Amino acid sequence: MERGYTIGQLAELSRATVRSLRFYEEAGLLAPRRDPVNGYRRYGAEDVGRLQEILLLRRLGIAVRDIAPMLSGSPAERREVLCRHLAALKAERTRLDDVIATVERTLAGMRGEITMTDREKFEGLKRKLVEENEENYGNEARRLYGDGAIDEGARRVLAMGEKEFDEWQALGTRIRAELEKAVKTGADPEGTEGERVCNLHRRWLTHTWPTYSAEAHRALEETYVTDERFTGYYDRAVPGCAAWLRDAVAAHAGRDK
Repeated sequence: MERGYTIGQLAELSRATVRSLRFYEEAGLLAPRRDPVNGYRRYGAEDVGRLQEILLLRRLGIAVRDIAPMLSGSPAERREVLCRHLAALKAERTRLDDVIATVERTLAGMRGEITMTDREKFEGLKRKLVEENEENYGNEARRLYGDGAIDEGARRVLAMGEKEFDEWQALGTRIRAELEKAVKTGADPEGTEGERVCNLHRRWLTHTWPTYSAEAHRALEETYVTDERFTGYYDRAVPGCAAWLRDAVAAHAGRDK
C-alpha cells in the first residue's frame, strides 16, 4: 500500500507551512488518513490534488470559509469557478499593463524624454483613480457585487470623456460637502434634505453602475457604516456623514424621482 506523504513532506512539496496544513484540516478542507502503526498523518494523491486546489483558491483571495462549498461542487462547477477567476486575472493583468505603461510615460515626461499630451495625462488620472479604488475597496466590492459588476464599473470610468469625468468628480465633492453641512446643522435624513442628497448620490452612482437598483443602493450604504474604510472617506472631516447618508438612502431610495 502507498504510504503517502507525511505532513512535513507535503509542507516541503507544496511550500505551505505545517501550521497551514493543520489549519486546513481543522477547517474541514483536508482529511488525511492516519497511519495504523503510529497514527501519523498520511497524504495520498487525492489529498495532494485537493491541497493544490485549496492553495490556488487562496492565491485568488478567496477566504477559507468560502472554499469548502467550492470544493464540494461537481468537477464542472469547480472548473467554472476557476474559469471566472482566470478571466478576472487576465483583465487585471491588462489593467496593470496599462497602468505601468502610463507610469513609465509619466516618468519619461518628467525626465524630459517625451512630452505627454493633455489627453495622455487625463487618461493617466483616470487609471490612477481606478487603481486606487481597486486597492482600497476592491476585495470588499467584488465580494458584494461580483467581478463582472466591478470590472464594468472600472471600464465605464476609463471610457468617460473629460467633461463627464469632471462632472462625476465634482458631484462626488458636492455630495461630501452637502453631507457635512447636513450633519452640522442637524438636518433630518428622512426629510427633504435627505431625499435631495440621496438623489445626488444616485446620480453619482449611475455614472459607473450599468443599472441602478434601490436594493443595491441600500446595500452599498450599509457598508459605508460597517466598513471603516468607507466610513473614513465620508467621516474624515465631520463624523456621522456615512451614517447620515445610509439613513437618507434607506428612507428615500426607490421613490419616484
